[in-house]
Amino acid sequence: MKTRLFSIFLMLFFLSMLFSSNTFSQNYTPLNLPEGAIARLGKGRLTGEIAYSPDGTRLAVASSIGIRIYEKSTYQEISLLIGHTNWVTSVAFSPDGNTIASGSWDETVRLWDTKTGVHKRTLIGHTDSVYSVAFSPDGNTIASGSWDETVRLWDTKTGVHKRTLIGHTDSVYSVAFSPDGNTIASGSLDETVRLWDTKTGIHKRTLIHTFSDPVTSVAFSPDGTLLASGDVDGGVRLWAVDTGNLQDTLSGSLSILGVSRIVRSIAFSPNGNIIAVGEDSVLWLHEVHGTRRQSIRQAAVVRSIAFSPDGTALAIACQDQTIRLWDFWTSDIPGLDVRIGTYHHTLRGYTDSVTSIAFSPDGSTLAHGTNSGVYLRDVDTGTLKPTGLSIWPNVSSVSFSPDGNTLAFGTNRQIRLWDAVTGKNRWKGAHLNSVLSVSFSPDGTMIATGTIWKRPWGAEINLWDAVTGENKWEVDRTNSVLSVSFSPNSTMIATGSTDDTLRLWDVSTGEHMRTLRGHTDAVWSVSFNPDGNTIASGSVDRTVRLWDVATGSLLQTLEGHTDIVRSVSFSSDGRTLVSGSKDRTVRLWDVQTGMPFRTLEGHTSSVLSVSFSPDGSTLASGSWDGTVLLWKFTPPELPKRPEDVNGDGSVNIQDLVLVAANLGQAGQNTADVNGDGVVDIRDLVKVAGALGNAAAAPSLNPQVLSTLTTGDVKQWLSEAQQLNLTDATSQKGILFLEQLLTALTPKETALLANFPNPFNPETWIPYHLAKDADVTLTIYAIDGQVVRTLALGHQPVGIYQTRSRAAYWDGKNAFGEPVASGVYFYTLTAGDFTATRKMLIRK
Repeated sequence: MKTRLFSIFLMLFFLSMLFSSNTFSQNYTPLNLPEGAIARLGKGRLTGEIAYSPDGTRLAVASSIGIRIYEKSTYQEISLLIGHTNWVTSVAFSPDGNTIASGSWDETVRLWDTKTGVHKRTLIGHTDSVYSVAFSPDGNTIASGSWDETVRLWDTKTGVHKRTLIGHTDSVYSVAFSPDGNTIASGSLDETVRLWDTKTGIHKRTLIHTFSDPVTSVAFSPDGTLLASGDVDGGVRLWAVDTGNLQDTLSGSLSILGVSRIVRSIAFSPNGNIIAVGEDSVLWLHEVHGTRRQSIRQAAVVRSIAFSPDGTALAIACQDQTIRLWDFWTSDIPGLDVRIGTYHHTLRGYTDSVTSIAFSPDGSTLAHGTNSGVYLRDVDTGTLKPTGLSIWPNVSSVSFSPDGNTLAFGTNRQIRLWDAVTGKNRWKGAHLNSVLSVSFSPDGTMIATGTIWKRPWGAEINLWDAVTGENKWEVDRTNSVLSVSFSPNSTMIATGSTDDTLRLWDVSTGEHMRTLRGHTDAVWSVSFNPDGNTIASGSVDRTVRLWDVATGSLLQTLEGHTDIVRSVSFSSDGRTLVSGSKDRTVRLWDVQTGMPFRTLEGHTSSVLSVSFSPDGSTLASGSWDGTVLLWKFTPPELPKRPEDVNGDGSVNIQDLVLVAANLGQAGQNTADVNGDGVVDIRDLVKVAGALGNAAAAPSLNPQVLSTLTTGDVKQWLSEAQQLNLTDATSQKGILFLEQLLTALTPKETALLANFPNPFNPETWIPYHLAKDADVTLTIYAIDGQVVRTLALGHQPVGIYQTRSRAAYWDGKNAFGEPVASGVYFYTLTAGDFTATRKMLIRK
């Protein structure tokens, strides 16, 4: 039965991982890249044991992406062994030093040739994560302990499973052979140590930890007379192997506020006189047959300890993703303390989970946020930039300003702006709860943030002035806001939430515009297509969905991921969508068809963030495994469709506009879609039909608003209906034109805010007409005097919103004289409609 303390142990284990710090590698790692990857940033996470080779010349390190081998004399990495599909938890050298065994969360044990790095075989049989492996002293047998509550024995040469040792009632966390090879010890979260006969597999004895303490580590003394076992309550027990009697209890640090201090690793010195214990962030050394001890506080939690075979060195793997190497010696003079020798090196480069990545606008720099800070790397060389280091816990999101000079990132209850050139802090904004998502507006003037929901404050969506840090508006939510994204024109914000929805918000007012429903679980990521017409969303429901911005209609559901979709992003040309998932894969999708065309595999844990470089040539993926992989991206060659009039690789509203511009033209023309020698309404309907395949309703992007009118679309519909076109494509085209007419027809007449505002010397005044009307725009000074009257004439129904269609004022009065700075009012009269708004001239 799983114990309550086991749950506490797991909680503490993962919390310690979340709040650890790290130091990044200074170079790309060229070793064993997955297929399709061009570079790996970071070494991955330190995840388990370290082990010296029998001759003491090499050190093996278990990491989230594989086993790294270091030359002890030079501290240089000489090999990376990759093959496990999940984190490596344990490593062990064979007695002759020719083989390494590794255990993994992928439920397998793998054997490797230490000279060549070649994978020799995989041992399959466990049904849950393997947490410990050990070679017998003669090297012929491997023992593996697993969370499936068993210990398995394997033949080293053949890989054949010899037997399964059954008896534990909870996960087996540590296994060890006695020096004579006759006994195996296994420590379990069921609060016991069990001793087994190696040859027969018979259970010999059970050693019980009192006070219900799960056992995390076991080790035999070099002479085989003692067995040490460590537990989650900070204690180490010494047992007589021949009798099973408890000989001594070595107490570690006292518990703090009732929270246990976990012993994660214990090791005997080769002469058997000293036992080293890693207990949370303390390394303590204790005489085995005495009372002298020394405690050395470490900068982070101690994960694993290993003595060199000759006893002159001690390696310590820590939760801050470093391995510290020390010379080791002890005093033989009575009364002197046990002492550790000179600290002489730290192996760095292991990385915490990469929660967010972002390319700079020029593509030269990659920013990545982790649970311990923000880092900037040169994309060409992979080296860290000196200004790219900010130590902040739990960085959730990073975003570059459009000019690349500023980086915004979110962390615990704060948004911070950082000068990407100098590394100096510009300003910070306070939140009541942790910030989950940060996004710069494309125009660089604003930053949007979303926070986690937490009592009693709820969650927030905030809009900040990017220069001053002023909080422009705030919206309270009852569900965590997992993602925020600006539309390309900076007028709209999309948010994804734990209430399974996407919501659209007006940037100028903070008003809720629309809710997009369809996902069946939390929405982790949202992203606008560069054309602003489409939003992509990734969800806990394992799907990616595409939505029409104008109507909120669901366009397509992209299925293929087998776990939570954590991140989505469009390529710069809008043709490709990339998604990263907890299933450890990155998938590429054709936006037009919704079909997947490539799956990238190489991460050993959840992919938390994906991003295209601005030129679209490189794809970056950041993972919980502590690495960023860079992939060379080449868009798939797609056959040109006749409806793709402008040849940009997709059929969109621009193609419809081109056909409309060429109506009546004869001869060779790309707008002659059906190839009958003339550009006519049949070609236009054919393009509209192709658009109807990809979208439920058209979106009103700037080109549509500036080019098409309700009169145009009415004329096309009339001509199309007269042709009595009955084929499916034409019917879709006619439906699309009907929807386009509806989209171009405002539901009510309205006067909108002028742009820019404030202005000098000119401005545009947009408006909507729900019915044909004579339109007049009158401009007043603040004292009510008429400054200028613009008679716009009789205008048909439509949206007059772009510079080519909105009313224009050059800032001059009726006499052609520039007016003074100050506040002015403008009134729109259209039939029986009248409305007034305010504007400001600033000179």
